[in-house]
Amino acid sequence: MSPRSASVNEEMRRRSRRRLLEATIELVSERGFEATTLGDIADRAGSARGLISYYFPGKRQLLQSAVHRLMHLTLDEALEREPPPTGPDAGDEYMARAIDAIMGLARDRPVLMRAHMAGLLQQEGFIQCVEQQRLAALLRETVVRYGSADPDADYRLLRALLMGVVVAQLLPGAPMPLARLRAELFDRYGLAWRLGVPPGDEPPGGTPRTGVTAPGTGSPVTGQRREK
Repeated sequence: MSPRSASVNEEMRRRSRRRLLEATIELVSERGFEATTLGDIADRAGSARGLISYYFPGKRQLLQSAVHRLMHLTLDEALEREPPPTGPDAGDEYMARAIDAIMGLARDRPVLMRAHMAGLLQQEGFIQCVEQQRLAALLRETVVRYGSADPDADYRLLRALLMGVVVAQLLPGAPMPLARLRAELFDRYGLAWRLGVPPGDEPPGGTPRTGVTAPGTGSPVTGQRREK
């Protein structure tokens, strides 16, 4: 039997890595981080235990890559959802979709996202993996579509704000309601409540929100300069 080509080997490695990431999402969502072992993940993925060490330094790094993959896939699906945004408010719609996509993960997968945030807030910080880079690229593309004059700085701000609302949703014993957090972010970016995927017909207080602007500037309170 002839040896496999380099391209076939590379595809097999990609599939193995993907199975490990998917198994990590499934198991940590079901059991939590501490109750999930690397052996459990390997078994669920149908892989050898030693293969995890080939791709990832440890369980925390594996979890972070897995969640960043889930986040970039979820965000990409939201941004590409039909029909595509058009017209002068297209940038606002993209921003609303991005906010709702990330907040929705905290709502739908609280055990997983709580474990992920705990890892980020420990000494590991961001793991510079391909999944994190893809997520960063999508968030940066979102602020560009929104009309940012400084995408690099505004991407970092958006990332920080999204991390903040995820933590606020998941804070043990004192979680904040998704609708209230969404209203605050939508006000910050000057977004109408109807954009994205609203959790209800009206924002907290019953008054449709159309965005808060800095006095005399016509720009959102973030200070971002944009043209519509």
